Amino acid sequence: MSEPSRDKRLWLVVPAAGRGRRMGAERPKQYLTLAGHPVLVQTLARLHQAFPEARLCLCLDPDDAYFDPAWVPFGEWRRSPGGAERVDSVRQALAALADEAHVDDLVLVHDVARPCVTVADLRRLLANLREDAAGGLLATPAADTMKRDDGHGSVARTESRRGLWHAQTPQGFRYGLLCRALDAARARGLEVTDEASAVEALGLSPRLVPGRRDNIKITHPEDLALAAHILAAQREESPPTQANEESV
Repeated sequence: MSEPSRDKRLWLVVPAAGRGRRMGAERPKQYLTLAGHPVLVQTLARLHQAFPEARLCLCLDPDDAYFDPAWVPFGEWRRSPGGAERVDSVRQALAALADEAHVDDLVLVHDVARPCVTVADLRRLLANLREDAAGGLLATPAADTMKRDDGHGSVARTESRRGLWHAQTPQGFRYGLLCRALDAARARGLEVTDEASAVEALGLSPRLVPGRRDNIKITHPEDLALAAHILAAQREESPPTQANEESV
């Protein structure tokens, strides 16, 4: 890692190496058309609207035949090979930044399949991260009744939703902390489903930053149509100038 001799930078890590098997489509979900553009294009455009000066590391399958570099709106960006799992892609992206990133630089990791995150939520998350050494993530309080199954497809009991949150992305942490957390999780053989869980395993408590519920993750076929409706609704609710800025 570089010496602390310059201003801190903001890095964006976007894992985009998934195959999207649950979508059952002819191509990975990040390349499916959403409101006239690939999902990946919509997601990168939204991140660029919030953080035009950030530096991007885009994690792509080495054999990706769909990606077009012209889709990237960032002036400074690099491509990093994606891994077998999302956490592997993030680790490889962090390694690719090692010669430039300072331990205290902020790194935001965002799912490529979350194109509906709002600029306001992105900027509010960053403001919170600057004040919290443990990092944080966008999240929403659980609103539905939570059921625990019995392992055979029936209800075992109802769980209290008090204090439960649905984790979203981006999730943001200092570069040095995130590297340490992911390395420690791998050494201990821990399953890491998001960056926050690795940081939690160090005994830290990332901040929960309330975000909008329409920051959905496109996972199943019906999610694509829902995302299109969300983007249209967001354009309708934005002031005319902002709506124009947020179109790609």
